[in-house]
Amino acid sequence: MEFRQLRYFLAVAEHLHFTVAAERLGIAQPPLSQQIIKLEREIGTKLFIRHPRRVELTEAGAIFKERAQRVLEDANDALEHVKMAARGESGHLSIGFAGSTVFHPTVARLLRRFREDYPGVKIRTEESNAAALVGKLADAQVDCAMIRLPLDCGDAIVTPLLQEKMIAVLPSGHALGRRRTIDLKQLAADPFILYPRAIGPELYDAIISACHAAGFSPKIGMESPQISSGVNMAAAGFGVAIIPESIGQFRAEGVTYQDISNKDLGTAIALITRPREKSVTVNNFRELVKQFHRR
Repeated sequence: MEFRQLRYFLAVAEHLHFTVAAERLGIAQPPLSQQIIKLEREIGTKLFIRHPRRVELTEAGAIFKERAQRVLEDANDALEHVKMAARGESGHLSIGFAGSTVFHPTVARLLRRFREDYPGVKIRTEESNAAALVGKLADAQVDCAMIRLPLDCGDAIVTPLLQEKMIAVLPSGHALGRRRTIDLKQLAADPFILYPRAIGPELYDAIISACHAAGFSPKIGMESPQISSGVNMAAAGFGVAIIPESIGQFRAEGVTYQDISNKDLGTAIALITRPREKSVTVNNFRELVKQFHRR
């Protein structure tokens, strides 16, 4: 039995006339009649009662009509799902996020645009530190990840999204709190709040190197669990922190934010994917990151 025969049968069952059904199908009437006879032989029963000017469904034909419609609908539905999967318009996408990346508004706009373009894709998110996400990507625990640079990403493909400057977070009442821009060397006497080096060694080292370039070695007064938590710890008076500018958009009580004049201190947000990635969904997301990067 072929899908073609089911379509032919349903056309006749709808119009109850071989000639009209043949016209709707765009074929000649004799081949249509032959296919219906062949189908009846395969099933082993008559599906139509033939009259001189019309036909009517037998009881078996009425039952077969209902089932044939369901078969064709399921087949068409399956075909459409396959096509959607081939275009990356359905399926699943798991995205890892380094904690501080979620604060940047461009990341939110990127996710919103992807959801608008691919509403059939179910997205799962996971938050971790950047170094851990490189391992999770390699172990296929996530499909891709948004991380902060600089970072050793191993053999992962790095697709840049945006550049971002670093700013200083000072506790309220700090002598430099009224300055719009400061130099790192002006913080030489302050205790620094830094996150553990293990969660982002390259960025950690970049901050330390920038301090060295400014002529001092920073005194580490306290470690914060994440980059973003340095704001609350500065508010509590533990010292000063260096954070990405996007975190500073959330105005916290007890701190002030100052630009840093040291131009060599910055960070970036990028997407990492596995080499030779075959998932159309992942590659669609990566292409969208490229589009946002070109803006």
